Amino acid sequence: MAKATERANFGSKLGVVLATAGSAVGLGNVWRFPYMAGENGGAAFILVYVVCVLVLGIPCMISEFIIGRHGAANTARAYERMAGGSAWKYVGYLGVLTGFLITGYYAVVSGWCLQYVWGALVGSIQGDAEYAQNYFGEFSSHPVKPILWTAIFLGITHFVIVRGVRNGIERVSKMMMPLLFILLLIIVVASCMLPDAGKGISFLFKPDFSKFDKNVFLGALGQSFYSLSIAMGCICTYASYFSRRTNLLGSSLQICVVDCLVAILAGLMIFPAAFSVGISPDSGASLVFITLPNVFHQAFAAVPAIGYIVSVLFYVLLAVAALTSLISLHEVSTAFLQEEAHISRGKAATVVSVSCIIIGAFCSLSLGAWDGLSLFGMPLFDLFDFVTGQIFLPVGGLLTCIFIGWVAPRQIVVDEFTNWGTLKSTFLGVFLFCVRFVCPICIICIFLHQLNVI
Repeated sequence: MAKATERANFGSKLGVVLATAGSAVGLGNVWRFPYMAGENGGAAFILVYVVCVLVLGIPCMISEFIIGRHGAANTARAYERMAGGSAWKYVGYLGVLTGFLITGYYAVVSGWCLQYVWGALVGSIQGDAEYAQNYFGEFSSHPVKPILWTAIFLGITHFVIVRGVRNGIERVSKMMMPLLFILLLIIVVASCMLPDAGKGISFLFKPDFSKFDKNVFLGALGQSFYSLSIAMGCICTYASYFSRRTNLLGSSLQICVVDCLVAILAGLMIFPAAFSVGISPDSGASLVFITLPNVFHQAFAAVPAIGYIVSVLFYVLLAVAALTSLISLHEVSTAFLQEEAHISRGKAATVVSVSCIIIGAFCSLSLGAWDGLSLFGMPLFDLFDFVTGQIFLPVGGLLTCIFIGWVAPRQIVVDEFTNWGTLKSTFLGVFLFCVRFVCPICIICIFLHQLNVI
């Protein structure tokens, strides 16, 4: 354990929770969760989602915590140390590759958030639905603008990463996460005060079980898996900075509470406003970048100044959520390169940043400017999303559960879970049962559902 004490650590329990929650809380909560809830019946989806977080998200998160803290190294080396040199070490390499590829195209979407912050500030995104759709289409397919915003966003991320674990990641998380909650609460209050906002609140909190079917269950299952950043290398990398005193079960519960709270607040932010102006809650993935500009414009038409402020704050909120996630994704590759190539943190971060700008540029160009940038009939952006989201993530998550549940030395798992016997092992049996049986079955269902097999 000597290396664990020499390695950089988070400086406080609050830092552990906020940094790791920042990894989990991102566009998946503020963007994907509301439209998933809208498409799957609102309150019924939320109830199933919370259950899925308990039975899938927490056990998977603890599994990565155990590997990361025990290995006290980057994700690839952490798996290798726990696997004892066996072929299971390659699960760690898969996590690093997945995190790196996601960083490249996620930075593009993050750059869109900055464009919309700017658009909201100068008032260029206000208009009817057709205008909003044209605005997004023209911007996302532009040959230069999205790449510029991608590079700016990665530059901000790079600045945080090179400052290290405590002075960079932890310090920024302690600022960004409270800011995210403040912005959420401001917009939630404004949204819930609109006429007919009660319909949106009822949609979120009054379950209609007649809408419950396998798609609601599988959708909630998949959302719980992705919104917690499972199998991206982020959780494992951050866990390598945990101290021996960090309560893994307690931390996972706190992080999942934050994750669920942000997701529900995002719904309260969006649906009361949508119902107020008669917008369907099942607007899909276009909800944030196409539907909502029109929603804010209509909802606050009587008081344009409030509509302007809410619109700006909303897209600042999106950018903050994207930043906390991108920092954790960037750190996966930076830690790997720094330790495996034996170079400084600054050089490792520079290589990752430049590489991801190049990947992001090609992904962005594939959406319109250079539509010939495609493979297997998909633009590079969609291909990266498909390969990482629908193949690498479920495969990595499944293998991690099998590894912790069936392969890893039992005593190591017990020691890490109980902090070497200093914590009660009341839920150890439940954790092992979930990670051995429940989680693999759930992840297989997610995988098959994505491929339209079930």
